[in-house]
Amino acid sequence: MAAKTDLSGSDPAKVSQTLCYRVAELRKKQQLTLEQLASASGVSRSMLSQIERGQANPTLAVTYRIAEAFGMTIGELIDQPWMSSTIERVHGDDPNNLFRSDAECTIRTLFPLHIEKKIEFYEVRLVAGAKLASASHFEGTKELLTVVRGSAAIHSGDSVVSLSAGDSAHYRADLAHSIVNSGKTELVCYLVVTSL
Repeated sequence: MAAKTDLSGSDPAKVSQTLCYRVAELRKKQQLTLEQLASASGVSRSMLSQIERGQANPTLAVTYRIAEAFGMTIGELIDQPWMSSTIERVHGDDPNNLFRSDAECTIRTLFPLHIEKKIEFYEVRLVAGAKLASASHFEGTKELLTVVRGSAAIHSGDSVVSLSAGDSAHYRADLAHSIVNSGKTELVCYLVVTSL
């Protein structure tokens, strides 16, 4: 990660220089071509190239579109923590946070979707008798499930464990695995997926 640059009281040229460096750094880190970033941001390839080379001073609107393409605020893009909040809220009623929603299962993301992550956090709801089956994830992936309401049977490989409200289980998710609502009422649980 790049060192934070103290830009407080800086002149605009220093901020512009930092922006040039950060756009190039983030694009390369995310293995994006100029064409891909142009498509994602709506900023032309030639303008992005000029920004990266320090030959253009983008408008606020252009900077905003570039930041959005990287899934960050302008403050995060130019590495000025005082320009962005240190807290990001995930709204419970935002339909964009529904990973899955059907007659048997609702999975709601509880983490910002736009950030690079090694930990994912979900609320899972299963109707009585429903099963959430998953193929194996990447090697080393684990899941931690805590039952809030109802009862569950967790299957991971050949192992099975039963959980009641308040119980938790930590299991390998790099094997075929599933969460089954083994009760007669809705199962509500929190699921953390980690590849740390």
